[in-house]
Formats: sequence, structure tokens, C-alpha cells
Amino acid sequence: MTENSTTGVDEAVLSFPVERDARCPFDVPAALIDSAAHQPLRRARIWDGSTPWLVTGNAELRVLALDPRISTDDRLTGFPHWNAGRAAIAPIRPDSIFNTDGPGHLRLRRMMTRTFSYKRVEAQREKIQQVTDKLIDDMLAGPNPVDLVPAFGLPLPSFMICELLGVPYDNHDFFQEHASAAMDRYATPELQERLFTAMRGYMREVIEERLASKEESTGVIAEFADNIRAGDMTIDEGVALANGLLSAGHETSAGIISLGTLALLQNPEQLEFLRNNDDPKAIANAVEELLRYLSIVHNGQRRIALEDIEISDIVIRAGEGVILDYSAGSWDARTFDEPRQFDVARVANKHLAFGFGPHGCIGQQLARVELQVAFSTLIRRIPTLKLAVPLEQIEFKHDRLAYGVYSLPVSW
Repeated sequence: MTENSTTGVDEAVLSFPVERDARCPFDVPAALIDSAAHQPLRRARIWDGSTPWLVTGNAELRVLALDPRISTDDRLTGFPHWNAGRAAIAPIRPDSIFNTDGPGHLRLRRMMTRTFSYKRVEAQREKIQQVTDKLIDDMLAGPNPVDLVPAFGLPLPSFMICELLGVPYDNHDFFQEHASAAMDRYATPELQERLFTAMRGYMREVIEERLASKEESTGVIAEFADNIRAGDMTIDEGVALANGLLSAGHETSAGIISLGTLALLQNPEQLEFLRNNDDPKAIANAVEELLRYLSIVHNGQRRIALEDIEISDIVIRAGEGVILDYSAGSWDARTFDEPRQFDVARVANKHLAFGFGPHGCIGQQLARVELQVAFSTLIRRIPTLKLAVPLEQIEFKHDRLAYGVYSLPVSW
């Protein structure tokens, strides 16, 4: 019998996001693991009291992520926003790849595809290696212990995204502060509006300067300027796209570098396996397992149904909110054997850390190369790296839309 929004729905509505167990800081919450295996579509109650559909199953996530009847348009009534702050700024956000679908989304995404293609990202590997080595040189020459987050985890992806965008790295403190604040799970309308205004003003100035300049330049901003001159993109669209890339480039890769280092330090046998293996394929495979295991985007990607959709004997009605919890899908026991087990030799190519489908992370190839270089270089150059404080003293980002650690004191 087909279930729908008014009959046959599970009575125990899950409060979402689900809090992580402090005793198992790397684990996806047990309730979500159970849902992925046994109830991959269910109702969940979010901050505003609404009860959108929560999707946790790997197979179901893949199906819905490809369904054109699922929309990212956060301006539609019924959209399950992350928080009150995101709901407040939704009506004033211009079109970007983050809130459009279909031909409109494809038009904007194509303007960035070349920059983040496999070939162009691989061409950046040597530069990423140089930046990585410089950061580690500075760490080794500085105080011991050191906080790995500001010394290594954050500046590597921050520098690289600035490099690719063509944005001055000198302003990284401004970017990092605003990107971090925007990830506040409890962000108020006042906070989000202030951040949105500040970042929009900054990036608009950068793009307008590029438009006015006659000097040759490279990077995403320069390509956006060419598109704006050609009438293929508006300035507001360029601003929205650039700010989205800048924020995502800071928070996600930085979170995985620091949290992944901690996971390796807490699993010395996995660390030793990597340290004694210089096969690039093994390193790349280990990064995929880190991406699966850590699943740092732990508040779900938000969507809304444009039409009725039947899936797994459930009917999602038009206008109902949908939360795609890719973190739970990467721990789905129907897809991964012993998902709680961290195994860098696992073939984890069905993880959903970058999402899936047309809205999958456009910067995923850049993130992969950064992580491959970061982890392989760090464990090779600092073989005695260890945690400088008890694990219980590490403060995790439970209150952020992207998981991670606020600081990671290490020594050698």
C-alpha cells in the first residue's frame, strides 16, 4: 500500500538534525544509521515545526538527487530551510547554482565547469604540493605543540580557492570569519543578513574592479567578468556564484583535513598503513574512505518537491520539503559492509560526501587533490605527529552546518 503525506506515515517523527553521540565523535548518529537501513524515507521535525521528508538511504538518495521534480529553489513556499537566517535571506538571493534547477542551473554551472575540470585541477597539483610543503615548513619551524586548524587545515584550501577565483588571499581573515559564521546552525535572520550584505558588497567590488580593468587576468572572477561583458551572466549572478564557491572552499575541505587528521591519529593502524604506502592509488582510495567516514555535511541538503513523487511505497506530495541526508547515505549498511568501521583500504566509491547528480559539489575534484596531497605529505613529513591533548578536550563543531573541530593541538 502506498503511503503519503497524510496516511501511513511513521508515527515517531524524528527531530532533525539528530545530535551526535559525544562518546563516538566520528559516528553518524545511530538513529540515522538505523533509518538508512530500515526506514530510508521518514518524516522529520525541523526548527520551525514543519515535518519534511528525511531521506537517508543511499539508493533512495541517488534516485531523488537525479529526479528533476526535486528542486533547490529555496524561495518556494514549504522549502525546509536550515534555519531562520537562511529563510530570511532566501527571497533576496540572486540566481546561482545553489538555488536553481534545469536549464537555468546548467547555464550557470557551465560557466565554472572548465575551471574545476579534472584536467585543470590536476594541473594545480604541483601548486597544492608547494603550498602544503610551505605550511608544514612553517609548522616545523614554529612552536610545538601547534593548533593544526589555523596552521594547516584552514590555510591550504583557503589559499587554493582564492588562487582559483582570483581573489586576494590577503583578505583571508575576512573570508574565513564570514564563511564560518554563515555555517552557524542556529544563525538568526540578523546574522545572516549582515553576513550576506558584507560578502555581497565585497565580491561586487572585486568583480566591478575586474570589469573596469584592461589588464590580463586569470581565474574564475576574470572568466565571470568576460561572461558579464558578453551578456551571458549578470553581476548579481557572478557575485552569488563567487561567494558560494569562496565559502564552500573554506569550510568543507578545511573541516575534512583537520577532522581526518584526528581520525587517523585515533586509528594508528590505518595511519601506519598509509605512511608505509606510497602508491598514489592507495592514497586516493584512502581519501575516499575519509570522505565517506567523516561525512561532515551533517545537516542535510534541502530540497522541495515540484510534483508528486512515488518512491519506496511513499508518495512525496508537490510542495513538501525534502531533506537529503548524504551523511547517513554514506553509512548505509545496505551499501557498505560495517559502515562504522574506518578502513582506508575500503573501496568507498559509492559514498555521497559530495552529493550526487546535477547539484553535486562542483569543486569535488579540487577537494580530492587537496586532501590527497595534504594527508600523504603530513604523515610522511611529520612521522611522529600526535594529539597534544586528550581527545575529551577537543571541541567539535556540533553547532555548525559543516562538522569538524574548532582546534586540533598536535605535537611531534
